[in-house]
Amino acid sequence: MFYREAGDFKTSYAEDNQTFPIRFDRYRYYAVLVAAFAVVPFVINDYWVNAVFLPFLIYSIAAIGLNILVGYCGQVSLGTGGFMAVGAYACYKLMTAFPEVNILFHVVLAGGVTAIVGVLFGLPSLRIKGFYLAVATLAAQFFLVWLFNRVPWFYNYSASGQISAPERTIFGVPVTGAETAPWAAYLFCLVFTVVCALIARNLTRGMAGRKWMAIRDMDIAAEIIGVNPLRAKLSAFAVSSFFVGIAGALFFAVYLGAVEVGEAFGINKSFLVLFMVIIGGLGSIFGSFAGAAFLVLLPVLLKNTLVSGLGWPTDLAAHLEFMIVGGLIIVFLIAEPHGLAQLWRVAKEKLRLWPFPH
Repeated sequence: MFYREAGDFKTSYAEDNQTFPIRFDRYRYYAVLVAAFAVVPFVINDYWVNAVFLPFLIYSIAAIGLNILVGYCGQVSLGTGGFMAVGAYACYKLMTAFPEVNILFHVVLAGGVTAIVGVLFGLPSLRIKGFYLAVATLAAQFFLVWLFNRVPWFYNYSASGQISAPERTIFGVPVTGAETAPWAAYLFCLVFTVVCALIARNLTRGMAGRKWMAIRDMDIAAEIIGVNPLRAKLSAFAVSSFFVGIAGALFFAVYLGAVEVGEAFGINKSFLVLFMVIIGGLGSIFGSFAGAAFLVLLPVLLKNTLVSGLGWPTDLAAHLEFMIVGGLIIVFLIAEPHGLAQLWRVAKEKLRLWPFPH
C-alpha cells in the first residue's frame, strides 16, 4: 500500500540500471532534494545551520568516504581526522596562494591533494590487513597532525599556529568569512554533499564498486578471477581520501573558519566518523547519511532536553552521550552489523507487504 514495486515496468537496460530504479524511491529522493534546495534555505536560522545542518552535511561526506574504504573495500582506517586535516590545509594554502581562483576549485583541488596523500598511506594495505592496517592508518593520523603542527609553512608562519579562511564569494555572495549568510553556507555545502553522494552511489554500483566488494569479501578469490588488488585497494584509498579531503576543506573554510589542527582534526575526529559508519551501516551510502544525522542530532537533543530543559550539568549530558554511543555501537556490532541502513531496508520490506503478514 505504501511501498510497491508492482506495475513499475522497465523497457530498457538503462532504465533498470539507473540509480533509483523503483519509481517510488526516485520520487521520494526528488522530493527531499526539492525541499533541501527550495524550502530549507528560507526557514533556517544561524543556530540550525551551525548546530545541525552544516555538521550533518560535512560529516556525511566524510562518512561516505570512509564507508567506501571500510564498508565497500574492507580496508580498516583510523586516519580520517588526519586526512581531513590534509584537505583543510590544502584548501588554506590554495586560498592564500591563488586568491583569484574560485573557492569551488580550491575545495575540489584540496580533495585531489588528499587523494594523493591517501594513496601514499594506502600502500601498506597491499601487504597488511586488519588490525595491522588499522595501526598503520593510526600512525598516519598522528604523523599528519604532527606535521601540520611542526612545519610553519603549512600555516604561513602564523604566530598562533592557527589557519583562518579568508573571505571568498560565489556570484558575489560570501561563502567563507565573517560575512557569510547561513543560507549561503548551507547551500554551498549541500551542493558538494549531493554531488559526492551521487558520485559515490554510481561508483559503488559500477565496476569499481564490484571490485572493491570482491576484495572485501575474499581478496585471494578476487585476484584469481581477475581483480587487480593493487589497483582496487589504491583506488579505494584515493576515492575515500578525496571525499574526506573535501569534507575537511568544508569543515575548515565554511563551518569553523579558523582551526588548530590538534583540536579540530585529532584522533577523536577519526573515531567520530568511524562511529557514524558503524551505526549508520557498513557498505551503504544511505547508512553514511543516517549515521551522520544520528551523531549530529544526538548531542543537540541531549543539550536541549537535559541541559536546557531539565537543568542537568553540561558534563553529565556529555558523559551520557558517550554512554549512549558506546552502547549503540556494541548493540549494532552484535545484533545488526549493517546498522540503521538495514533497519530502514527491513522497514521498507514490511511496508511492501503490509497489511499482510511477513
